Formats: sequence, C-alpha cells, structure tokens
Amino acid sequence: MPVQVNIRHLKEKEAHLRGELPVAELDLENKDELIHARRPLRYELTAQKIGGAILARGRLELTLDCECARCLKPFAHRILLEQWTAHLPLEGPEKTPVKEDMADLTPYLREDILLEFPQHPLCGADCAGLPNRAKESKTKGGRPAEDSSAWSALNRLKF
Repeated sequence: MPVQVNIRHLKEKEAHLRGELPVAELDLENKDELIHARRPLRYELTAQKIGGAILARGRLELTLDCECARCLKPFAHRILLEQWTAHLPLEGPEKTPVKEDMADLTPYLREDILLEFPQHPLCGADCAGLPNRAKESKTKGGRPAEDSSAWSALNRLKF
C-alpha cells in the first residue's frame, strides 16, 4: 500500500504517518548485482499543507543486503535519512498528482532512497579483497620471482 496523505485533512491539521512500506511498493529496480533491496522501508513522517503545497518531513530507514565489491562477502548496508524533507507543489507545471483527494508520497520516497544507494558497496574501507592467487603462484620461496612484475619486460628493453 503506497504512502498517501489526504489533502482535505491537511487543511485542518498536519498528518502523522508511520509504518513500513514493502520494498515491492517502492519499485526499486536496481541494475547492480551486488545490492539487493529485500527488507521493508520504515518511515515516520509529518505532512502539512503550506500555501499551495505539501511539506513532508520525517525519517526514512531501509536496510539493503549487499555483497562487497572487493571480496564478495555479504553485509548489510543501512540507509538512514534522519531529516528527510520534500516540498510537493499542488499547483503549476510540476504539481503532485492527486487522486480522490489523496497525494501519493511514494515516488518521492523512492527517488531519495535510490540516491542513497552505495555506488561501490564495500564491507569495510580496509577490505583487502580476495586473496591474489596469481601473485602467490609467481613467488619462489616466499620471494617474488624476477619476472613477476608486468613492468619487468619493459625494464629489459634497451633503447
């Protein structure tokens, strides 16, 4: 069920919205194989009508299931927007769609959540990645072999 607010009720007083939104409602199509949105979005919002617009403010929280881009270890990444704010005009060219006195906040929640997705998910800043097996095979007795460097062939060139 989308997060909606009744505009007529906002004329009298502000609305308080609290709950969980299933991730399927957010339609978070993500092309990144390392990020999976499976858990619901938790929200605590206050909406009020100010002039010809709705001002929505509150807190959004979503936990993503990710895989580290370096070592492929699974980890949870928490998106927390403590002071989320949206100004939704009810008039003009960019007005918020209203259906039967209900304004849907879901597209605005979705947009800001997507902007917070990690670009390059890492389990930790100090993650060293997968063990480099290619380097290990090129060593002799714990010391690197002479031609283990990609630059070694260039270093042997005589000009």
